[in-house]
Amino acid sequence: MNISPTESLLTSLDAVWSHRLRSLLTILGIVIGITTVVLVSSLLSGIRTSVVSFFQQLGPDNIFVLKSTFGPDPPEGSSRSKERRRRPILIEYADIIKRWCPASVNDVAIELMVPTESLGASMTLKVPGYEADSFSIMAATANANDLSPRDLREGRMFSPDEEARSARVAVIGSGLADALFPNGDALTQPVLLGGAEFTVIGVFEKARSALFGDNQLDNQITLPLSTARARYPQLNNFMLLVNARPGYRAQAYEEVREALRRIRNLAPEADDDFTLSTPDQIVKQFDSITGLIGAVAIALSAVGLLVGGIGVMNIMLVSVTQRTREIGVRKALGARKRDITIQFLVEAITLTGAGGVLGILISQAIAMLIGAFVPALPMAVPAWAVIAGLGVSVAVGLFFGVWPAAKAARLDPVVALRYE
Repeated sequence: MNISPTESLLTSLDAVWSHRLRSLLTILGIVIGITTVVLVSSLLSGIRTSVVSFFQQLGPDNIFVLKSTFGPDPPEGSSRSKERRRRPILIEYADIIKRWCPASVNDVAIELMVPTESLGASMTLKVPGYEADSFSIMAATANANDLSPRDLREGRMFSPDEEARSARVAVIGSGLADALFPNGDALTQPVLLGGAEFTVIGVFEKARSALFGDNQLDNQITLPLSTARARYPQLNNFMLLVNARPGYRAQAYEEVREALRRIRNLAPEADDDFTLSTPDQIVKQFDSITGLIGAVAIALSAVGLLVGGIGVMNIMLVSVTQRTREIGVRKALGARKRDITIQFLVEAITLTGAGGVLGILISQAIAMLIGAFVPALPMAVPAWAVIAGLGVSVAVGLFFGVWPAAKAARLDPVVALRYE
């Protein structure tokens, strides 16, 4: 008597369904392990999509020149606080880089982050009837938005002429515009910033890729660089935004690095006392962090899969004992060892495969809930995670089902038929 694969599958499904609660408890470890892997993969994939989208706004051909890894001014007590002793990036570097690297560099913009927390309690934005004290100040040259574009909801950016004459104009984020001008009449309106009056000439569109809460760019006011320097001459935490010519970013990166070393008179053996960064480098750093998180998730899920696999092996051994007489009958009717082995392997794989499918469905449901509560996070279960989850669950069943299947196949039909 030969047992067809279809008959083995139907027999396995019937055995699983006949002991539904036992089967569910048996595969619980499989379900938890697969759910963990698939859900963490979905979460990291969604976060990466948002991070990539955010840094794409910075411009794929841009190189950022900063004083330190933590930005223009590293925080006290950070792991790289020694970088605070570095010399600042000077605005004169922008013209030098453009002169020395004309083949690879298209343009250079200058940005200055104004630390509101260090400028006194008077740093509030006020209009008649409204005020805001939770905001940031960014100063930039007129070409900054051309190199790293942000869409405008209304109005315009300040012009080179306005920057040259230190005009008191400002472009504000959508969050500030909604808070200070709830009626939507922000354009040409004056705002009071730290005792000085500025005219709003533009409002940025709502920034993308805010994972949790509002994007801080929505609560930012942008001033012409010369205007900010006139008001805050003590600040020197400048950042350069170097725009490479299309296809020349790698060359521009090396040329800008060499130019900065020459400008700052660094010895050949000395380390760089500045930081160069690109959007894809930041994404790579993020990938290294998420890779570590993924490895931890896989290790935790492996424990669940191991427990689940041992549970499957145990229940299959019990099943072999309970069905000893059935196995004897099948062998007496002509079933071969191979047929018995395949039958019990298929049953083990059916158990763990069901656990894998259940884990994927649960993770999909959780991903949909997270996506509903955090719309900015594009939660989607990646296809490779589904395939890997199913593959791993089947492999667990195959591995832990070998011993019970072999035990069943080795039973002596005469002894098995006498078993009560």
